[in-house]
Amino acid sequence: MTPRPRKQVLLRLDPAVYDALARWAGEELRSANAQIEFLLRRALGEAGRLPGAAGPLPRRGRPPKNPGGDTPADE
Repeated sequence: MTPRPRKQVLLRLDPAVYDALARWAGEELRSANAQIEFLLRRALGEAGRLPGAAGPLPRRGRPPKNPGGDTPADE
């Protein structure tokens, strides 16, 4: 399945709120953007408003070198 393009939005935050969010994200090894999405999804889920069509959170870290399988093709 082809991943859907990500929606880009401009978000204005109080600098102190952003700093706290960025610290929290760093502690959980996420970017500030990933932390915001994580928190929004959690809030939507708790409120019963997360759409069923929402895909999973993107995987953290680098993409696999060989996305088609577990072993390189030359082995």
